[in-house]
Amino acid sequence: MCLAVPGKVVAIDHRADPLTGLIDFGGVQKQACLEYLPDVRVGEYVIVHVGFALQRLDEESARASLELFAQLGLLEEEFGDAWEQAAQQAGSAAPHARAAAEREESGSEA
Repeated sequence: MCLAVPGKVVAIDHRADPLTGLIDFGGVQKQACLEYLPDVRVGEYVIVHVGFALQRLDEESARASLELFAQLGLLEEEFGDAWEQAAQQAGSAAPHARAAAEREESGSEA
């Protein structure tokens, strides 16, 4: 399955042709084409599908979607091992790994 995933624009390469930017998907950062949103700014949220930022999204909706995707395991499916690797490089656990660790520490199997 290929998702349209919300992410935060953390950098824009105005010299690139086509226009590209670095998008943060809750810890995983990937390059995406920004040609469809040429006036997007660092700090804004966008929906990315197959490498193209297609639409702006407000922060609350983006965070809610990312959390839901993580709970359903869709981010792991979409990003595979890169999701966990990026979170480890950032010095934190991926959202789904954090929840599993918390359950393990509390002794809960839920």
